[in-house]
Amino acid sequence: MNKKLNRRRFIGNTALASMAGILAGSVPTFAQSKTASGELAALGGTSVTKRSWPKWPYVDEELIQSMMETTKSGWWSRIDNRKASKVLKFENDFAPFHDTKYVVATGSGTQAISTAVHALDIECGDEVITSPYTDMGTISGIITSRALPVLADLDPLSFQLDAKDAEKKITKRTKALMPVHMMGAPADMRSFVKMAKKHKLLMIEDACQAHHAKLDGKRIGTFGDVGCFSFQSTKVMAAGEGGACITDNEKLADTLYTVMNHGTDKKANNPRIGPKYRMNEFAASALLSQMRTHMQRHDLRNKNAKYLTQKLAGYKGLSPQKLYPGTEECSYYLYAMDFKPEQWNGATRAQFIKAVLAEGIPIGPYIPMGLHKHEWVDFICNLEVYKKMYGEARLKQYKEMTKNLPNCDRVADRMLLIQGSPVLTADQSAMDDIVNAFTKVWENRDKVKLIKV
Repeated sequence: MNKKLNRRRFIGNTALASMAGILAGSVPTFAQSKTASGELAALGGTSVTKRSWPKWPYVDEELIQSMMETTKSGWWSRIDNRKASKVLKFENDFAPFHDTKYVVATGSGTQAISTAVHALDIECGDEVITSPYTDMGTISGIITSRALPVLADLDPLSFQLDAKDAEKKITKRTKALMPVHMMGAPADMRSFVKMAKKHKLLMIEDACQAHHAKLDGKRIGTFGDVGCFSFQSTKVMAAGEGGACITDNEKLADTLYTVMNHGTDKKANNPRIGPKYRMNEFAASALLSQMRTHMQRHDLRNKNAKYLTQKLAGYKGLSPQKLYPGTEECSYYLYAMDFKPEQWNGATRAQFIKAVLAEGIPIGPYIPMGLHKHEWVDFICNLEVYKKMYGEARLKQYKEMTKNLPNCDRVADRMLLIQGSPVLTADQSAMDDIVNAFTKVWENRDKVKLIKV
């Protein structure tokens, strides 16, 4: 658990979860199983559960059949059979599915972000304000255009980009905002929409974790100029790798397509440049097969997350990911919680994790440190193109500013997660097991610090 794993590798090895977690207060008063009390399993007691948790990615006969059809067809690229392309069908089906007009599929969420950056003509000399607490793909999508990713601090309770700090980072070079909907919960979009209008900025939503999340009656990804999604194997819609850009702007949609298709438009002309970011037919086949049942799992994750939050109201040792006003649904990619070390009588987060794991509940930390702590900052500041376009004074200021993000450091040190898919797609008795395990560990909190990690 102490290994510094990146987000994907960690999620692959450990189960996590999403959004509003566990409230502060007193010990909850609900029916508990017999194993919810007694000696901690990590210290020799009996675990709360030995259940087998659902597996992920989601696979059923429909998915297998869809993949077999594509394999046998021999049409494996979207350009092999343009009129009957599975990628084209996915784009057409995903648009109304996500309350948007246009979709351009890509090979990954990172590619979706890069496509959006290119299509909006964000280039070297421009700055994009985004979060330090995200996958490196967010940053990569910016720096592939040699723009400067400016990192603002977090709201320590929502784990999201802090709009107030983001506004302080706006300069004459700022061209776009890129809020990230972490754990599948909507970011503070009311504030970011106002900010974009006030300062006349473009906005790209990194919604890679936030499929079907909803705020103020609108689906996440539809607030900005472009919304970007990921279908990597841990996501709530999974295809191994895959991504998509969504927009309501027809002209921009055409540009997104041209950029994605190495600068070649739908008429086979080459009006601009772009990388080759095509989604393949296999990824589209996997996604199309999930669309019929996706909302069932989405609704189940929301139902189970709400149940957990209600049952665990009053738990002193953890507090929930704060949700912003207007939040109606989350993807519950991850169920996020803030570990409160002051409540655990000297026990550490690592000891708490080991205690809960021993009770049969998959739980873990998340990103071990914010992206502002990584070497890419020095790397880009030493590139000649950045020195020429931004100047030494700006880059020195940028490096100093980037190092000072204390709320992000706090979040990285304290966050706990349970995986939304598959854990929150289990039945209600599984949610009771989670609650009982947390309660048992709390009741034995004086002993948690005895656990070796």
